[in-house]
Amino acid sequence: MTRPIEVDLPHKLGREEARRRIAGNIGSLKNHIPGGAADVQSRWDGDELTLTIGAMGQNVEANIGVEEAKVRVRVLLPGMLSLFAAPIEAMLNKKGRDLLLEDKSKR
Repeated sequence: MTRPIEVDLPHKLGREEARRRIAGNIGSLKNHIPGGAADVQSRWDGDELTLTIGAMGQNVEANIGVEEAKVRVRVLLPGMLSLFAAPIEAMLNKKGRDLLLEDKSKR
């Protein structure tokens, strides 16, 4: 059984800039996953990013929808990983905006 986590991350960047920043940051996602991620696969369909993340021996599906004033993150935690739903949701609420929307092109 999967457990969904949904988090909205407000921003003032506009849709195009938010999408550009997320696309630039997605490669570093595996550095922020406890236990390391074996694999991160991503695919854009318009303003929706679909991720499959291999972590802790399981696959986690996530969707990131980019809107004009917010980014909507939906993560489906399978089986045993659903036990970590609360801390993962808290981390997304606290650090998700920085992880996804930080402008790394200015470094």
